[in-house]
Amino acid sequence: MSTSTLRRPHLNRRRLLLVGLGIGGAVAVGRWRYLTAPEHLNAKLSVQEAHTRQKTGEITLVDIRTPREWAATGIAEGAHPIDMRRDDFVEALQGVVGENRSAPIALICARGVRSARMTIRLSEAGFNNIIDVPEGMLGSKAGPGWINSNLPVVR
Repeated sequence: MSTSTLRRPHLNRRRLLLVGLGIGGAVAVGRWRYLTAPEHLNAKLSVQEAHTRQKTGEITLVDIRTPREWAATGIAEGAHPIDMRRDDFVEALQGVVGENRSAPIALICARGVRSARMTIRLSEAGFNNIIDVPEGMLGSKAGPGWINSNLPVVR
């Protein structure tokens, strides 16, 4: 065998560029999927509607963000803070709304991504009146959000 057939493939600039573009593309797609709210068929409310409807008792508003986020921005007035990462999230939610899986429950997070995901999960778990607040506390492409709409928060 000649030495040319035993040589390892050479990583030239073109190959490095292609590998880098492939990795960068994969990271970009992953980031886009992580930061983009999934589509769902459940009802959606603006932050103003959510605020009004929770004040009149038409819905139970649940802030599914983390304790760190609650401390940073406050919690939407009237919302029940339940960290969606809790292992007993469904039990904690039922502690607030009872066993009725048809009770209207609106979910809010920071920018509408986690609330959309949790809306889907809870619907799959048998809750049939889960409502998404896609603007979130900080705003999203759906709207300015709770805080920028100057709606009341509790610290």
